[in-house]
Amino acid sequence: MSMIPSFFGNNNRRSNFFDPFSLDVWDPFKEFSSSSSLSRENSAIVNARVDWRETPEAHVFKADLPGLKKEEVKVEIEEDSVLKISGERHVEKEDKNDTWHRVERSSGQFTRKFRLPENVKMDQVKATMENGVLTVTVPKAETKKAEVKSIQISG
Repeated sequence: MSMIPSFFGNNNRRSNFFDPFSLDVWDPFKEFSSSSSLSRENSAIVNARVDWRETPEAHVFKADLPGLKKEEVKVEIEEDSVLKISGERHVEKEDKNDTWHRVERSSGQFTRKFRLPENVKMDQVKATMENGVLTVTVPKAETKKAEVKSIQISG
C-alpha cells in the first residue's frame, strides 16, 4: 500500500488530482480508517470509474456500473453546478445450504461528484443506461461570440 497518491494512472490518463472540476480529494488516511462502513472488498463499486469527455456540443460522462439496474442508480444536479452519480449494489442473499468459495464482486454504496463548468444547460441533462454503462450528457450553452467593432483611426 502506497502512502503517495498516483499522479499517473492507467492508460496515461491524468489523475483526478489535477482535474479542476473534480471534487475527488485524496485522503492519505482512508486506508487506515477502522470506522469506515465500507471494506476494502467494496472499493471497486465505491470508486466507480467515470470518463468525462467534452465535445463541441456537450460534456459526456460514462460510468462503468456492471450488474446495476437503472433503478439502483441516481443522477442528480446539486447546487446548480455539481453532477452527482450515486447508487448501491446489494449483497446477494445467502442460503444456508450454499458453500461460498470466493466472494470478489463488490457491494455497497458509491458516490461520484463532478463540478460542472458554467457553460452548461442544467435543465437539459439526460442520462441513459445500457449494458452496465451509464451515459450522462450535459449539453453546453451557446456562448456569445465577442462582437468585434472596428475603430477608425484618425490623423
